[in-house]
Amino acid sequence: MKNIIVSGAVIIRTNPASQKKEVFATQRGYGDYKDGWEIPGGKLESGESPEECIVREIQEELATEVKAEKILGVIDYDYPDFHLTMHCILCTIISGELKLLEHEDAKWLTKETLHSVNWLPADKLILNRIEEIL
Repeated sequence: MKNIIVSGAVIIRTNPASQKKEVFATQRGYGDYKDGWEIPGGKLESGESPEECIVREIQEELATEVKAEKILGVIDYDYPDFHLTMHCILCTIISGELKLLEHEDAKWLTKETLHSVNWLPADKLILNRIEEIL
C-alpha cells in the first residue's frame, strides 16, 4: 500500500466580532475526496520538515504566510488505496488573506460548528484536539 505523508494546518484565529476562537476548514475541489472538508495542507517534499511543508503549502494553496507553531498530533489513517500520515500543525497567520486557489469553499468554524461539515475520515481524528483549543 502506498504511504502518503502530509502536513495539515490548524489555523486558529479569534473572531473580532464575537471574540470566539475559530479554526479554518477547506472543502476539496478535486480528486476522489472532492467536496469533503479538511484542514488545508499537502504532501511533504523530499528533505522537507513537516513545518517547512505547511508554510510552503499554505503559501501555494491559499496565498497566505503562516507560522508553524507546534505539532498538535500525527494522524495515521488507512484509506482504501493508501496509508496517510498527517502532521497536524497549529499555525498562525503572519500575512495574507486566505485566497482559495485550489479549494471549492472554506469556513471559519467555532467549537459549536466544528462538526457541521462533512470532514474527511483522517481529519475527523484531530477534531478532539482542535476542540480543546477552541
